[in-house]
Amino acid sequence: MPNHIVRLHGKRDIRIETEETPVPGPGEVVLQMAVGGICGSDLHYYQDGGFGPVRVREPIVSGHEASGFVAACGQDVTFPPVGALVAVNPSQPCGKCRYCEIGQPIHCLDMRFMGSAMRMPHEQGMFRNLLLVPAQQCFPLAEGISAAEAACAEPLAVCLHAVAQAGELSGTRVLVTGAGPIGLLTMAAARHAGAAEIVATDLADAALSRAPDMGATSTVNVARDAQQLARYEEGKGYFDVVFDCSAAAPALRSAFATVRPRGTIVQVGVTGDVAFPLNLLVGKEVVWRGSQRFDQEFAQAVDLISSRTIGVRPIISHSFPLEKALEAFEQAGDRSSACKVQIELGAQAEFLE
Repeated sequence: MPNHIVRLHGKRDIRIETEETPVPGPGEVVLQMAVGGICGSDLHYYQDGGFGPVRVREPIVSGHEASGFVAACGQDVTFPPVGALVAVNPSQPCGKCRYCEIGQPIHCLDMRFMGSAMRMPHEQGMFRNLLLVPAQQCFPLAEGISAAEAACAEPLAVCLHAVAQAGELSGTRVLVTGAGPIGLLTMAAARHAGAAEIVATDLADAALSRAPDMGATSTVNVARDAQQLARYEEGKGYFDVVFDCSAAAPALRSAFATVRPRGTIVQVGVTGDVAFPLNLLVGKEVVWRGSQRFDQEFAQAVDLISSRTIGVRPIISHSFPLEKALEAFEQAGDRSSACKVQIELGAQAEFLE
C-alpha cells in the first residue's frame, strides 16, 4: 500500500508525496490514518513559515491532531487491537530529564511533538495514509464515535489543561476571548467544570454562531459591538476567570479590564511580543497564567468524547480528501466560514496483511 503524505516545503508550498510502507517493531503499531485536523500552528507554518520564534527550516509533514485505525501491531503489542479506532497523542516526553522526573513532562527538555518545527530536525506529523507510532500513544475510542470526532481529542486536551490552570470553576463568571476551535472547546471544558456564565467574544459572527452549542451563555462581536464589554469593566471588573484564546493585543487589554481584582487570566493563545497593561496586572493583583499543551488531559479528552459528555461535532466545519490538502489549508485560513477544517487521510480501515 502506498503511503501518501502531505509535506510542507515552504510558505504556501504543499506537496503530496509518497513514502515506503512502515513496518511495526517492538512496542509499535501501524495506523491506517482516518482524519486529521488543521491546527492554528499548522496554518501558521503554511501561511507564514512559522509563528513567533518557531520557523519551518526544512520540509515537514504537518498534523498533530488525528485519528486512525490500528492496521498492524508489533509482535509484542496486544493493545490496542487491530481494527480499533484510536486518537493519537502527539506528545512524546523523554521521561528522564529533571522536569519529567518531578512530574512536569509538559516541560520536558527533550520533548518530541509530532508535526512540530521547534526542533531540528523537525518532528514529522500525521497528515499521511499510514503512521508508525508507539502503541502507548494510541487511545481507543468508544464504539459509535466517528473518526472526525476522535481527531478532536488533541485540541480538547489542550483546553482541558487550560481550564485546569484556572482552579475551581464551579459557579464562576468566565470570559473566553476568541471563538476559534480552541476558544470553543475551552467554553465546553469550562462549562463541564461548572462555570455558571460564559461570555464569548470574537471578530466574526460565523465563529460566535457556534459558541452557544459549546457552552457560551452570551456572545459579543467586538468588531461591531465592542462597547458591550464596557459594562463588564464596572466595579473594577466582572469576570472571575478569563481565557484568552486569541493572543490579540485588543483582546488582552479587554481581559485585564474586565477581570475582577485577584481574578485569573489564563493565556491559551500564543503570538510574538505583545504589549499589555502592566498597571492593571499590578493594580488588580491579577493572576496571569500561561497554559501549554497537555499531559494526562489527553486520556480525559478521549473519555469525554467517547461518552459524548463534551460534544465536538459543532466545531467541525469542513472536510477535504488528502489530495486536496492545499484547498483544505486555504479554507482553514478563511475565518468567515471555517472553524475546524479536517483532512480525510483514509476513509476506511484497510488492514495490512
